[in-house]
Amino acid sequence: MSDDRFDLERFVRAQEGVHEQALAELRAGAKRSHWMWFVFPQLVGLGRSATAQRYGIAGLAEARAYLAHPVLGPRIVEAAAVAAAAPARSADALFGGIDAMKARSSATLFARAADDPTPFRAVLDRWFHGTEDPLTVRLLEDD
Repeated sequence: MSDDRFDLERFVRAQEGVHEQALAELRAGAKRSHWMWFVFPQLVGLGRSATAQRYGIAGLAEARAYLAHPVLGPRIVEAAAVAAAAPARSADALFGGIDAMKARSSATLFARAADDPTPFRAVLDRWFHGTEDPLTVRLLEDD
């Protein structure tokens, strides 16, 4: 993209060769490899690692740009739909405990940023009793 003020291409590069694997793992009902940060990004203030900081989303404006991106937008909508339909018994079983928290944070962020929050609400409804991540909500209110 010519105007990439948020450096969204960092996500495109990170997802190369990984996005389909992430979808396959979700469809199988268990995340097995390391892709959470850039497939389901969360707000930058939530993670402490260098990777979490690199792939953190700065706020609603960046989340909306991510959704509007011609590659990333359709990918995160698809990943959310696949996650919501995954054959797992719980979010912890699907994502692992720490990454389940990241999934909830990401779904909260993108549900609030999206014109159509349906795929992200479906993740929250299926795995988190419809409850948004309270820290993400608080950070967004300060945004």
